[in-house]
Amino acid sequence: MSISDLQLFQALKSKMQWHQSRQGVLAENVANADTPGYAGKDLKAFSFQDVMAQRSVGLQTSRTSTSHLVGSMMRETGNVERDETTGFEITPDGNSVVLEEQMMKVTENQMDYQTVASLYQKGLGLIRTALSRNG
Repeated sequence: MSISDLQLFQALKSKMQWHQSRQGVLAENVANADTPGYAGKDLKAFSFQDVMAQRSVGLQTSRTSTSHLVGSMMRETGNVERDETTGFEITPDGNSVVLEEQMMKVTENQMDYQTVASLYQKGLGLIRTALSRNG
């Protein structure tokens, strides 16, 4: 099992891909700020629950006694057809493009991307530390 197969890292990679796609949509909005009749666009909000639901199917455990803990097990399925494209749903913004608002969104998107990238890097560092002390 590769480190990148862990659900945490898969979710963080999906979030970073979403931020990259959003940056492209926001850049298009900025580029068309002076285009007559252009309506600004934005990506549908990212949801970790949606990403995890696409990647795996949950199994509910059976409780045979009230003293048993309730839990669920996530497993990867090979027979579920998945759309492997990295595209995200683009939704109309509903407003004309305001350059200042778009630049604020670009900045916010960049900061959020850096935060997710930092979490990814810290997670890898924790795994390296755990593996190095294991020997």
